[in-house]
Amino acid sequence: MRDLLGVSSGERLGRDAYREDFRGKDFAVDGCDSWKLERRQHFREPGDPSWSAFVQGDWEEALRLIEAQRAEFLDLSRLAARHRCRLLRVRVVEQPLTPYLRWELHLLRARAECGELIRVIGPQHIAAYEGEGPVPELVTLNDDTVYEILYDAEGVLEGAVRYLGARTRDRVAARVEELYVLGEDIGTFFDREVAHLKPPTGV
Repeated sequence: MRDLLGVSSGERLGRDAYREDFRGKDFAVDGCDSWKLERRQHFREPGDPSWSAFVQGDWEEALRLIEAQRAEFLDLSRLAARHRCRLLRVRVVEQPLTPYLRWELHLLRARAECGELIRVIGPQHIAAYEGEGPVPELVTLNDDTVYEILYDAEGVLEGAVRYLGARTRDRVAARVEELYVLGEDIGTFFDREVAHLKPPTGV
């Protein structure tokens, strides 16, 4: 994992501090792409209406609520474009798909259709980084910030470790971009692997 980050320590932020710090930095510098690497196969997202409908077994409502967010996703993409920033994400996907991923891939497809650039890779593409355990969830912001996003054992957001410095940010962005190049567009992956599946059970 440290081979991916290239640094050994950062500043631990609790959940609220992380969210406040992210909001304060978001789009503070124009012309900087934001890269995200998402590794875990299961999260819990209390507070998200679509996720709540999903875990309660109301699949149709979960999908309806995703569709209802399209205006929000479009607004984010337009804001990013005004700041000359691309929003790029690499999603690691293992087979068979977890119920959570079956839900999240619908969400990611909608985000991509609204302007985000999202690709899917398999775990084999990050095996070289996982000799000591799974790679972390990472996101770059502006020209000098990387967050290692932290979750508890159930996949609930706990906060983040913040790493500052242009060299660290550029290193992580370059590594995630290498994975992005290897990936498959979320749209084609979804059509082949997800679209035909029945609603998930056993959440």
